Formats: sequence, C-alpha cells, structure tokens
Amino acid sequence: MMNKYSIRKNKDIIFGVFLFLLGLMFSIETIAQKTMIRVSIDSSSILIGEQTRLHLEVVSDKGSVLQLPYLKDTIMAGIEIVETLKLDTVDLGNNRLMLKQYYLITSFDSALFLLPPFMVIDALVSIYSNVIGLKVSTLPVDVETQNFYDIKNVISPDFVWTDYLIYLYIFISLAILLGLGFYLYSRYKNKKSLVPFKKRAPVLPPHILAIRELDHIKAQKLWQQGKQKEYHSLLTDALRKYIEDRFGVSALEMTTSEIVDALASSPEISSVKNDLKQILVLSDYVKFAKFNPLPDENDLSLRNAYLFVDSTKRAVEEVPGNPLPQEDSKESVAALKNKQN
Repeated sequence: MMNKYSIRKNKDIIFGVFLFLLGLMFSIETIAQKTMIRVSIDSSSILIGEQTRLHLEVVSDKGSVLQLPYLKDTIMAGIEIVETLKLDTVDLGNNRLMLKQYYLITSFDSALFLLPPFMVIDALVSIYSNVIGLKVSTLPVDVETQNFYDIKNVISPDFVWTDYLIYLYIFISLAILLGLGFYLYSRYKNKKSLVPFKKRAPVLPPHILAIRELDHIKAQKLWQQGKQKEYHSLLTDALRKYIEDRFGVSALEMTTSEIVDALASSPEISSVKNDLKQILVLSDYVKFAKFNPLPDENDLSLRNAYLFVDSTKRAVEEVPGNPLPQEDSKESVAALKNKQN
C-alpha cells in the first residue's frame, strides 16, 4: 500500500510541474507575440563618408516596460553613429503603441557589413530584430578616360602679416625689458634710487603762509573798490586759518566769541587779544549787519592782522627758497609798533 501511495504522489508532483512549465512557455510565447522589433535602412549601399538613416521600430502593448537598445557612438566596428534622432511614439489603436527610433549612420571603411540584430527586453523576455546588411563602396576610378599627373611641388602660402604678430609682441617685450634693465643699471651705477620719486615740497610755517595771504589781500585793494564784505571775509578767513594751524583750534568753524574764548588761556596773545577781537567783530558787522566801515577802520583791520601774526608766530628757521614777508608788510608791522609806543 505504501508503495502505491508513493507512486501516485510522485505522479501528481510530476504532473503539476509539467503544467507549470507548460503555462510558463505559453506566457513567454504570448509576450513574444505581443512585442515585435523591426530594423530597416534607407539605403543599403552608400559611398565612403555618406550618411544614411537606420530605423528601429518596436510595437508593444501600452504599459509594457521595455528596455530599448542603447547605442552611443557605434553600432559595430566600422559603422559610426553620426546623430541619434528623437524617439517618436505612434498610437496604433487596440491598446498598441509603436516606438520609432532613428539613427543617422556612416562608415569610412569599404566593406559589406552585416549589422547584428538589435535586442529589446520586455519584462524578462529578450526579443531580437531582423538582420540587415550595409555595403560601403569607394569612389570608382576611371582609368581609361582620366589623365594622371605627377605630384605637384609644395606651394608657399601667401604672406599674411597677422601671422607674425606673436614675433612682434616678443620683440616689443624684449625691447621694454632691455630698456628697463639699462635704466635700473644706470641709476644703480650713479647711486641713485631705483624708483624715482618727487621730493616733497617743504611745509612753510603758518605765519609765512598767513603773511603771504595778507599781502595778496592788500594788493587786491578790495575795500577801495567798494567790496567791503569780500575784503573782510578774506581777511578773517586768512586769520582763522593761521589760528587753526598755529594753535590747533578749529577757528574756521567757530564764531568770534568762541575763538576769543579758546585763545584766552594762551599767554602769547595777551598783548594782541584786543587787536584780534577788533578784526573779527568789525568783520561780523560788515558781513551780517551790512555795516559800512570808514577807510581808517578797514586799514586798521589789515594792520592788526599783520601785528597779530607777527606777535604770535613761532620762532622757526627760514626755509630755503621760501622768502620771509615782503618789506612793505614788515614796515606795516614796525610802523604800528612805533605808533603804539
């Protein structure tokens, strides 16, 4: 009994495996019938270097997961891909699609090429295309009617000056380097600084600058021409600039009272404090109150300005090339001192 039961059980297993394999084969054959691939070519015969278009067409059901051939540069040795055109899709109806892929190909070898079949994978099934041939021929040579000539001599190209620009740039660069080297050597030999620089102009003392400005104002004769406001403005500006440089006080931005208060603690101006105040106060009257001073008052402001600068100047040595105040300015200061004595 056990032997018969075992034999029956084995028969059932073998029959089940047979049905499974039969179903699998049927499914594979069904898939193979669903997906089709075909390859064609516009021209099966071309000359070397000519181009022709290769057509790859795949027909399958909608929704099928396909893996198309991946071709990059070549199809096979001797057949090159010039361009891969855009993939096109055509709806065939009845839930069927056609995928069209075109390749522009060429060859530079004369031979009869048998292109290998293309493969498309649908699920787990590999589907192959038909095989096509491509004949590549060389240019025909007519040896009977064509004349043959010997190889020509080498022809010199025409002169183009732009071809020699690089040599011109090199020559100019070398000339500049040589000139620079000679210049540096000559300065080094003469014990001069390798980098020439402009000597800094000597800084004049504040009192010399102020006296020069007062001399300039005096020479303009502004108040004699009725330009009272301009005369006193220039006079006080010159004096304020001198105070700022001499005492470190921001006199250009201060009022008259602020300047007098700022200099009150300086013993150097004790003797000329009233003279400074006279200049500043009279200038304020002229500029803001439209006061018209007398000629003696205008002249007094200038003389007091000379006196203030001369009395408060810092003792410095005379700078070469920068003369001291003009003689008429010195005479004005000396005359004012004698008058006060």
